[in-house]
Amino acid sequence: METLTAAEILAALGHESRLAIFRLLVEAGPDGVNASAIGEQLGIPSATLSFHLSHLSRVGLIKGERESRFIHYSAEYGTMDDLIAFLTNNCCQGKPCLPKLATCDTTAKRRAKTANP
Repeated sequence: METLTAAEILAALGHESRLAIFRLLVEAGPDGVNASAIGEQLGIPSATLSFHLSHLSRVGLIKGERESRFIHYSAEYGTMDDLIAFLTNNCCQGKPCLPKLATCDTTAKRRAKTANP
């Protein structure tokens, strides 16, 4: 990941509402949540929500898929993993120093869960 890309992603997450939306979608897992449910759970008006979802989608943190009249959003775990890898690259000269990060699921584990529900 390039520095400029990481900066754009971090800037998108630097807004309280966008961070809340992204965290909600991460917690929802690969199945994601439809836009109206996101707005209801977070108390964000539709027009404002649309703006934030568009911004998160533009930087690659989420994706939206149309299902009938609704758009279903889910987190882009690959982008999240790439950002974490970028931020922690060569951390502490290669010594394990991030115990919370070590306990997180990896992309491979998430993909295996999705493929074998």
